[in-house]
Amino acid sequence: SLVSTAVTCFTRGLDLRKETEDVLCPANCPLWQFYVFGDGVYASLSSICGAAIHRGVITNAGGAVRVQTLPGQENYPAVNANGIQSQVLTRWASSFSVTRSKNTALEAVGRSVSTARPSTGKRPKKPLDKKAGNKDCKADIAFLIDGSYNIGQRRFNLQKNFVGKVAVMLGIGTEGPHVGVVQASEHPKIEFYLKNFTAAKEVLFAIKELGFRGGNSNTGKALKHTAQKFFSLENGARKGIPKIIVVFLDGWPSDDIEEAGIVAREFGVNVFIVSVAKPTTEELGMVQDIGFVDKAVCRNNGFFSYQMPTWFGTTKYVKPLVQKLCSHEQMLCSKTCYNSVNIGFLIDGSSSVGDSNFRLVLEFISNVAKAFEISDIGSKIATVQFTYDQRTEFSFTDYTTKEKVLSAIRNIRYMSGGTATGDAISFTTRNVFGPMKDGPNKNFLVVLTDGQSYDDVRGPAAAAQKAGITVFSVGVAWAPLDDLKDMASEPRESHTFFTREFTGLEQMVPDIIRGICKDFLDSKQ
Repeated sequence: SLVSTAVTCFTRGLDLRKETEDVLCPANCPLWQFYVFGDGVYASLSSICGAAIHRGVITNAGGAVRVQTLPGQENYPAVNANGIQSQVLTRWASSFSVTRSKNTALEAVGRSVSTARPSTGKRPKKPLDKKAGNKDCKADIAFLIDGSYNIGQRRFNLQKNFVGKVAVMLGIGTEGPHVGVVQASEHPKIEFYLKNFTAAKEVLFAIKELGFRGGNSNTGKALKHTAQKFFSLENGARKGIPKIIVVFLDGWPSDDIEEAGIVAREFGVNVFIVSVAKPTTEELGMVQDIGFVDKAVCRNNGFFSYQMPTWFGTTKYVKPLVQKLCSHEQMLCSKTCYNSVNIGFLIDGSSSVGDSNFRLVLEFISNVAKAFEISDIGSKIATVQFTYDQRTEFSFTDYTTKEKVLSAIRNIRYMSGGTATGDAISFTTRNVFGPMKDGPNKNFLVVLTDGQSYDDVRGPAAAAQKAGITVFSVGVAWAPLDDLKDMASEPRESHTFFTREFTGLEQMVPDIIRGICKDFLDSKQ
């Protein structure tokens, strides 16, 4: 048929009713919110548009996609493609594949509906939009410019011209990118903050007015100062928007930049380094640390470093840099729900669970943990098993890689005994979350139980919530709904889960992950 179904960014394969269906994906879906399981063949739990972008069938500009329903399978793999990280799923009841829609009439419709800007960027804008700026590029950016004797007055002026061109092309505006400038020399100087200007014209004028300071290129000192002081809310930083520092370096830094890079990552700042005129072979002896670029950038993956041979003829370097700065989904150092949470699992080891069901519980925990970026400065996982007694299987600081966490979960031994859930919540709040309470991450507790608790759960759960812990309750089999609701955080409906069978736990994994991310984002608003 010539008719296609318009879908949202979050429509899943299992929401469609036909074997084969042509759908129309909207433009500008937030890539980081997609849930995609598999590669090529996707679990029907996956977002259709997310899978289509992951597969390369469409871009984030949207478009027409043909969805083919397929049988379920086992072991959907996790693959990173086109800005989307798909996730592992051990098995699912149905799948789908995505291809380009054969329907050219439909493609035309797809184009006209799409709200993405044409690649020329020359579309006539409503005058109102000028003020709002480029809404597709939400970022708070500090340009850390080189004001040392290394660069000198003449090249300093060329650097200002280049930064001005980048600022204009970004599309600065109230709802688009905001920028500020810091000058690195002997001592760093914040020239203007994010809140000072929200129009490109004003920013351009402010950049032209900057005076050259001179002195050593203490880039490390300036980077650390910027990461710690520049992005405060009172200086105009916005919640939930990527923080970026673009460091311009003529030659090399005269101080240590590695520690500054670590500080920036801890503060959730994405550091880019634009190096101009790399040190020559003769000059290398004067460089403190030859690998300074790799140690300062957000991730040493090639994306965050950018080279220009000289300050002359730099116009052709403006657009590629702007494209990088606007790639929201590549900002791996931003604080997101995936890299800024502590999740504690409190698992029922009572005798009613049984050994084989206990394995299913561990599989559930692993599948939730897999979605998060676990590291010393990222997300952290802890587990406590309880009967009448409690046993900390591992705490938040025991394992700092995903592999080690998953291996530790696999090695948990089933206790068997009674059920004192209230005591266990108090134990976990005090001993597991207590040491983390002043840390930067948001705290979550997932309580899994299959039966009635012998003690009161309401008091201990309220105390946990008062201590800043968001509680999700997951009940199986004989777990009473009243207990589950008494434990869960508000709104209780979205923090309470129940399944008759332990095999139903697997289907809850995406909902728990989504719930954690929603709470994380709400806490940042």
